[in-house]
Amino acid sequence: MLAPMAGVSVQAFRRQGRRYGAGLVCSEMVSVAGIQHRNERTLGYLRVGADEHPLAIQIFGSDPVAMAEAARMVEAAGADVVDMNFGCPVKKVTKTGAGASLLEDPDHACRLVEAVAGATSLPVSVKMRRGVHNGSRDCLTVGPLLVSAGAASLTLHPRSAKQMYTGEADHSVTAELVSLVDVPVIASGDVTSRARAQSILATTGATAVMVGRAAQGNPWALREIMGDDTEPSREEIVAELILFMRETVRELGDQRAFGFLKKFYGWYLGRGRFPKPFKQELVTLPSLDEVEARLLAAAPGARFVLERLLSELPDPADEVLLDSLPISIYGGG
Repeated sequence: MLAPMAGVSVQAFRRQGRRYGAGLVCSEMVSVAGIQHRNERTLGYLRVGADEHPLAIQIFGSDPVAMAEAARMVEAAGADVVDMNFGCPVKKVTKTGAGASLLEDPDHACRLVEAVAGATSLPVSVKMRRGVHNGSRDCLTVGPLLVSAGAASLTLHPRSAKQMYTGEADHSVTAELVSLVDVPVIASGDVTSRARAQSILATTGATAVMVGRAAQGNPWALREIMGDDTEPSREEIVAELILFMRETVRELGDQRAFGFLKKFYGWYLGRGRFPKPFKQELVTLPSLDEVEARLLAAAPGARFVLERLLSELPDPADEVLLDSLPISIYGGG
């Protein structure tokens, strides 16, 4: 499964994840406050493509009525799963009573799950951290309660909110959670290779693993986890990056995509694949057209790979455009 990541999980990222073997992809978290307040800034931002299914759309908030309304909108948008974020550690989310802070208020967390499960016919999943503080085991208390409230599956990232992304994910906690509930548990955190995924599945009893940062600008990590460890060629890397750029422009528009994409250059071209000065050069170029031209100059054969990738894309007419649904994407963690 491909993890929801704020500032990363745009449609182009999700569609790429499906092509490289992810069994489920998930949107970045959607603010239910933005839905409730009819935030116009991001109208039409979120699309559901025919090649994204199965797709989860993740929502976050602290008001049961707003969460229920958002769940109904998620179902209307054509998603396959409503995912609830009880794991975001970022302060601007937790200070509103949402994200990881809900692990310290089990009663309210359960009210939210009950509201969402009662508002939609879709399965409801909950993604959570182990707790707010280092060493916390709150997830082991809260998890079974969320299942009783209507959660059909749980995803655990066994770091604390205080840890953010430092240290290691303690999957012994994942194993304990698996033993306490009778629904699928997805293991998230430090899933970086096939060997690591197999080890986590074997030692925890989890149903599946969720891949996050390892797949940023690196869909080949998904391919390797699925059993194909073929290293990508320079041409394949450049073609995938250019396709990602074009699809992101189509989704966000030139102006927003220009800044958004800069972090992806290092992700795609890093890991010793291209010289560091080349990545730095791309960031300084004044337009995406010039970035694309420079990439093709570095790997001329990428044109042919790109042509093949473009020929395999589904018809854009098959997308569900949410122009009538005011969705607000709240950048978190």
